[in-house]
Amino acid sequence: MLLSSAVRWTAGGLAEAYLMDGSDDEALVMRGRPGLLPGVVPAIELTAVRKLFGPVVAVDGVDLVVNPGEVVAYLGPNGAGKTSTIDMVLGLSHPTSGQVSVFGMAPRHAVRAGLVSAVMQTGGLLKDLTVLETVQYVAALFSGPRPVGEVIERAGLAHITQRRVGKCSGGEQQRLRFALALLPDPGLLVLDEPTQGMDVEGRHEFWEAIRKDAGRGRTVVFATHYLEEADAYADRVVMVRRGRVVADGSPAQVRAMASGRVVRATWPGADTGALGALEGVSSVEVRGSTVLVRSDDTDSVARYLLNQTSARDLEITAQGLEEAFLALTADDPVGAGAGRAGAPS
Repeated sequence: MLLSSAVRWTAGGLAEAYLMDGSDDEALVMRGRPGLLPGVVPAIELTAVRKLFGPVVAVDGVDLVVNPGEVVAYLGPNGAGKTSTIDMVLGLSHPTSGQVSVFGMAPRHAVRAGLVSAVMQTGGLLKDLTVLETVQYVAALFSGPRPVGEVIERAGLAHITQRRVGKCSGGEQQRLRFALALLPDPGLLVLDEPTQGMDVEGRHEFWEAIRKDAGRGRTVVFATHYLEEADAYADRVVMVRRGRVVADGSPAQVRAMASGRVVRATWPGADTGALGALEGVSSVEVRGSTVLVRSDDTDSVARYLLNQTSARDLEITAQGLEEAFLALTADDPVGAGAGRAGAPS
């Protein structure tokens, strides 16, 4: 069911969340406070959330608001607390302290209402059923699901409806999981490493299906190790390190949080010692006859290469999301501030 049919506002400015099954019957689940956008209940709201596993702190005081319609990449190295946070959003676990709400209600209530669906790295699919039979079988479990043909079309599976699941590629099976996730018409779609193990073509086809669906206004939150996916498909990037948010902004804003730019030049036998001694240089990397110099003062590096060496084919580029990720999530981030992009750290 869509969010617009599940949330309404009282005269006093409180959100009332209803469970609706397509009939005239409805049940009030929760009345709560509004989100950060006037008149809008956040799709996800985490307030001072901590999650402990014995002495291990997996999530450490996370405050996060995701508003309806956003496409958010949730990034971090292994052990940063991504999966622990996603589990709490899906109602699979509870915070040790703090509060998690989804569309203004407890996560389990939101899931039960059909407001949330997830596409995980793996999930049980019956290999002997066809794609069509699988969607029909799961659709029968919901009250008032979207039409089977519609979700199959939106997931890009119309050409393989009679193929057995066991004969589908990894990418096709993930698109099948995506189709199943669309059946309750959720307001929030959560993806946890959805393209892990896919080939390049499979990843492209999967994200094309996700992008078309997100264009309808659905909220999407995804965790991935493929940073180019976050750069290409997310409206907003949230990076976490050791259970804490260290960056939050658009991909361009997060890229800008990694200081410096990169000078690339062709210079066989490059003098890395001389380059490393230049003021502002943070690293020098040689790849065959190409040298890459990261520096806060790339103009000086370029002048040195052009005037005092035989280097040619110079290029100066901004650092990418990968460089920002490495700088912001390292154990001792250097040259980058933490916090929401555009705000004091």
